[in-house]
Amino acid sequence: MTAQQSALPSSARLILFAGLPGVGKTTIARALAERLGAVYLRIDTLEQEILSSGLLAPGTDIGPAGYRLACRLAADNLRLGQRVIIDSVNPLAITRQAYRAVAAEAGVDYLEVEVVCSDAEEHRRRVETRSGDIPGHILPSWRQVIERTYEPWDSQPLVLDTATLGIAAGTTEILRALGMAGGISGDSAEDSAGR
Repeated sequence: MTAQQSALPSSARLILFAGLPGVGKTTIARALAERLGAVYLRIDTLEQEILSSGLLAPGTDIGPAGYRLACRLAADNLRLGQRVIIDSVNPLAITRQAYRAVAAEAGVDYLEVEVVCSDAEEHRRRVETRSGDIPGHILPSWRQVIERTYEPWDSQPLVLDTATLGIAAGTTEILRALGMAGGISGDSAEDSAGR
């Protein structure tokens, strides 16, 4: 887990989600955003809207545009004292460093949360059976997920394994890491992050 000292009220925190598609990070990030009343920035949504805008030729690689846009939106909201959650695969050291720089620029602390699914069969099932919720967004295949570049961390994120941890329990772990008492009740074995 990584946390920096906050110069602003504790309500102004940047929570950075990372993990391969299909591990359950969006499900947990949304639940946490709802619980905290946080600004929620999802890279898939930002990137799809950029692609749908018609500004780029079909098939154009969007590159880092979604991540850069998320950084600027996060910085604006952090300066307003908002808590911000960024939901992305966040597979590269350079993007992780960019998010940390946003927190430093805004003078707030951050928490990095890596969501994994240690059960490869369950992860594959989730990837192959989930349905998209962003118009126009094409979900990756299992092959694309497992062949994706995902660099090792140079820090110690809070790691949540959704093979054994449900949505509410994962959210509670994050709240504990943030130093917030209590959490969300109702977690059970049926409360799977990928369902």
